Amino acid sequence: MGPRVQLPPEIQLAQRLAGNEQVTRDRAVRKLRKYIVARTQRAEGGFTHDELLKVWKGLFYCMWMQDKPLLQEELGRTISQLVHAFQTTEAQHLFLQTFWQTMNREWPGIDRLRLDKFYMLMRMVLREALTALRMQGWDERQTEQLLELLTTEILHPDSEAPNGVKSHFIEIFLEELTKVGAHELTADQNLRLIGPFCMIAAQTQDSLVLHNIAQGIFETIVEQAPLAIEELMNELEEEELSEEEALSEEEAQEPGMLSRESHKGSVCRAQRPLDKQAEDDDEDSASPVLQFDYKAVADRLFEMASRQDTPPQNRKRLYKVVRKLQALAEGLFPEADIPEEAYWNPRGGRRVRMKKRLSGSQLQGKTGRHAKEALGSDLSPGSMRKRRRRRAGGDPAVPRERPGGHGGRGAPRRQRRPRVGAKAKMAGCQEPKAKRKRTPEGQK
Repeated sequence: MGPRVQLPPEIQLAQRLAGNEQVTRDRAVRKLRKYIVARTQRAEGGFTHDELLKVWKGLFYCMWMQDKPLLQEELGRTISQLVHAFQTTEAQHLFLQTFWQTMNREWPGIDRLRLDKFYMLMRMVLREALTALRMQGWDERQTEQLLELLTTEILHPDSEAPNGVKSHFIEIFLEELTKVGAHELTADQNLRLIGPFCMIAAQTQDSLVLHNIAQGIFETIVEQAPLAIEELMNELEEEELSEEEALSEEEAQEPGMLSRESHKGSVCRAQRPLDKQAEDDDEDSASPVLQFDYKAVADRLFEMASRQDTPPQNRKRLYKVVRKLQALAEGLFPEADIPEEAYWNPRGGRRVRMKKRLSGSQLQGKTGRHAKEALGSDLSPGSMRKRRRRRAGGDPAVPRERPGGHGGRGAPRRQRRPRVGAKAKMAGCQEPKAKRKRTPEGQK
């Protein structure tokens, strides 16, 4: 028997990550983090592309084997935070690149029962990638490298990303960017971050990708415009209040104002915590929104859509978005063009005006013709035409009697008259008793 071959550490970790026992998988994840930190600290160290593909294959099946939603969320957070264990930006980008390549390769084999946890894993990995970018101060060069990586592996027409991966990535990009950098990013930085979507929307031949980008990116920007402007106004008000408080503190430090503030100190100290608590509640209730220069976004989209190589359907779709953004830049919101009646109908579309029905007490107060008119106002046009036909032959106030006697319920039935030829033909035959017509006594 020959000597036993020693497997590389990446293959050993991948085998343990895909083990059947949860204890073995958890221990392998912890060891992997330590191994990444120790290997990337060395100048000559680092991972190759194939080694990280093997690591991600083990991490993929580690997530595949995990049950229970809370444990899946915890494992997804642990896996996504492995990007911070790499000491260099190039190693982080290689780790992210191999992740998206692994998802593109394994996506067709994911069943619908395991789909949600891999959606969650993609969301968490994207969030941690943006968090790493924020920790580096939103550096322009590193931002361009990350955007180029995401475009090449997911958005580009030549990429191997399935439609499910593309659609989910487009859907969650602005959401995760808002959570990570809404309080720090400027309008110019946000325009740079959505630049790849403008380019792909103008070049793609896939109508699904065009629709998803138009809805998930540009229409979302238009819908969040009122919230963004409101948040900007709140920030300006907070700056004015802080300036006023600074001026009031300077005035309070003067010798003439010290004696006055000493008498009111207890009341002011009792009120300040309540004010701070109210401000904290307002901050929790208001979600942050990304700020955009709508004119700059419209100009960028118009530049991309007006090129000669842009497909006609892409140009037509993007021009609609450009008009909305230009209107926002001029201070006109899309909701101002919608009539007020459209908001009253919960189903959307035209508003249906319903007639007010009279109650039973109101009908009791109406007698005779007025009661009939009150009831007739709620009838449909078809029923009104039937009533006109019945009233054409006589006085509507005098009810007709049925052939069978009094006490008939409802409106009288119209008797069907047989044809003359049929009556002559059946004259010699005896009709059954059930079919024999009874004549009233006064006509005998």
